[in-house]
Amino acid sequence: MVYFSRWKIFLIVAVCVWGVLYAAPNFVNENTRQTLSEALPSWAPSKTVNLGLDLQGGSHLLLDVDVDVVVNEQIDGLFDEAKKELRRARPTIRLKRKATMANGFYVELYDVAQADAARKIIRDLDDRAQVSENNGRIEAVFDDAALQAIKSQTVEQSIEIVRRRVDETGTSEPVIQRQGDERIVLQLPGLDDPQRVKDLLGQTAKLTFHLVDFDGGIDTISLPNRDTPGSKMAVKRQKILTGDMLTNAQPAFQDGQPVVSFRLNTIGAKKFCTVTRENSGKPFAIVLDGEIVSAPRINGPICGGSAIITGNFTVQETNDTSLLLRAGALPAPLKVVEERTVGPSLGKDSVRAGAIAGGLALAFILIYMIASYGLFGCFAAFALVINMALIFAILSWLQATLTLPGIGGIILTIGMAVDANVLIFERIREEVRSGRSLVSAIDSGYKQAMSTIVDANMTTLIAALFLYSFGSGPVRGFAVTLTIGILTSLFSAIMLTRLIVATWLKKKKPTSLKI
Repeated sequence: MVYFSRWKIFLIVAVCVWGVLYAAPNFVNENTRQTLSEALPSWAPSKTVNLGLDLQGGSHLLLDVDVDVVVNEQIDGLFDEAKKELRRARPTIRLKRKATMANGFYVELYDVAQADAARKIIRDLDDRAQVSENNGRIEAVFDDAALQAIKSQTVEQSIEIVRRRVDETGTSEPVIQRQGDERIVLQLPGLDDPQRVKDLLGQTAKLTFHLVDFDGGIDTISLPNRDTPGSKMAVKRQKILTGDMLTNAQPAFQDGQPVVSFRLNTIGAKKFCTVTRENSGKPFAIVLDGEIVSAPRINGPICGGSAIITGNFTVQETNDTSLLLRAGALPAPLKVVEERTVGPSLGKDSVRAGAIAGGLALAFILIYMIASYGLFGCFAAFALVINMALIFAILSWLQATLTLPGIGGIILTIGMAVDANVLIFERIREEVRSGRSLVSAIDSGYKQAMSTIVDANMTTLIAALFLYSFGSGPVRGFAVTLTIGILTSLFSAIMLTRLIVATWLKKKKPTSLKI
């Protein structure tokens, strides 16, 4: 146990050097870090631990996802498709009555003999709907399981779109996670004024293209026109294109006016080419979130896959609209139900308090170890300092976000890091007292204490894994730092301290030991 091969020595030293180098940027000020970053090569460590909302200030938003909108859209979409398919059937299935109802819709047939065929057509449209028939009345209803699946998928899609939109604004290390069935927690560290983010999240960014309807048919909808406030324009309900066919959107200028330039995917480009060729000379409406932002005339086929959106845009509006279109449409509207702002001064106070607590814990433990175990206590103290460096190095490397509970986890691991050394040193004491030689006592001390050390740390590691699996937010942060601390403390106690002791034995060749 006190012999180390060359490759093990090299590996332990390399890990320690790596830890010190990667932890170093966390302990210099911003100006020094910037100077070093410019002077050192690009591969040199420069990352630091990201501070959470409670440590650097920022904004906390709780968003409510209006999942009922998506449920109603799915029902309306299925209802419209069912009516089309029933009309297309041969022979045509004529409907006496039709309407939506809670969580579904129903149709009543003129000819009851067509009920089986109609029920099969509706069932094939969406296997999530429960279709039943009674004397010519067919009902299609989403049951609780289907509704829950729709709502869960809506929230997950909303989280992804929120993440894309927030990332596009340049906000660093946002925390975005689900809370309950229909809510999203959004934390924006370092952001004091979240108004622009709220404005971006307040828009669903559903982009559609419709032909303008001058005939006033039954499949017509009336939408407000941005260019002339208070007025409305009639457009065909059927969509020519949808926003999911866009591959890119960027702000641009045309004739000195800010516009949004966009590109369509292959399917969208072909469809747009066909529609513009068949409707040359007619106007079409570009609709964003239920409002007509532009209604240009089709002067000819547009077949290149690129086009622009014009309107009374400001430069900021073209930037934001482009961002929203690139990120994609939210499946459901979001509403801010809770907002909190943590000032940077309060965050600095938390950092200062955490640093003081960690420093005092480290200092008292070092003093205790040196006073209790003398030279071996100095070995343990050095290993503890390296252990702290490894924790910060791994957090920096992972670009983890450190919160107050995370600092608590680090302080806890400071005590746990020396616990293994205490077990080993006490065992060595017992072996020396029993009359063993120095080398034999040290070798036996490490062997006998190993199982206890591994068992103790494994039980704590299991608890940390459960905290991470079932917890959220700060609880997960605590679990992450605790897990990292357990692994690094095992390395520092079992590998590093033992290497130091073995090197001391080899160099000094002592005949007795006071421990």
